[in-house]
Amino acid sequence: MANFNLDNYETVEDRHARALEEYPDLRVVINNHTTPADRERNTWVVEARVYKDAGDQAADIPKATEWAFEIDGEGMANKTSALENACTSALGRALRWAFAGSKGPSRSEMEKVQRMENRDWMAEAGTIGDVKQLRVLWATAKQAGAPKDILKQLEARASELGNSEGGDS
Repeated sequence: MANFNLDNYETVEDRHARALEEYPDLRVVINNHTTPADRERNTWVVEARVYKDAGDQAADIPKATEWAFEIDGEGMANKTSALENACTSALGRALRWAFAGSKGPSRSEMEKVQRMENRDWMAEAGTIGDVKQLRVLWATAKQAGAPKDILKQLEARASELGNSEGGDS
């Protein structure tokens, strides 16, 4: 269970509005760096670049740059909006670095933490019939800080599945 209160975190919208007050000509560019290999793993990878004005954008001098990723189907919102969530996360972090005084991670980032903490990794593994998808789940679990025993159980499930498919383990 999460040991934090989401009400203590600023939304990306609030952070963006605050930045626009200080820099009315603020520019934000979000680039999708997702590769075909990322898409095979149902992953989106994006970069957010924040410029204080058009001149800095033209000269490509960002005030801050940040990256984020999301995986399709991870949590309710990512069933339909994983790319949008990645964009919001990258933007929130870039705005945090660009403008001091923010409350640390954005609310959307902390919602992602909460989603990961409440996941039942083994229940998900039980619904997956493909070794490649299990590898994606394992990588996600590892990045989310899942306990080592869960990672070992996911590896065992992938091995069992690989053996039943003819050895793709």
